[in-house]
Amino acid sequence: MAKKKISKKPKVHKELKGLEMSIDSFGEIKTTLNIENINAFLDKHVDDKKLREKEEKELAKKKKKSGS
Repeated sequence: MAKKKISKKPKVHKELKGLEMSIDSFGEIKTTLNIENINAFLDKHVDDKKLREKEEKELAKKKKKSGS
């Protein structure tokens, strides 16, 4: 017996209302929102660990130079 497809839409943040994503037969990701809008949302709401670590290393270097 084949499984039934459930077409229930997931809950999304109010700023991303209307966002739908799918993968076509070529493996490309298709969205209903512009990728720049999605990136702006992520920049605003998600902490980037790599950037934070880079900034912390730069601060540590500056402190070592000024302390010597």
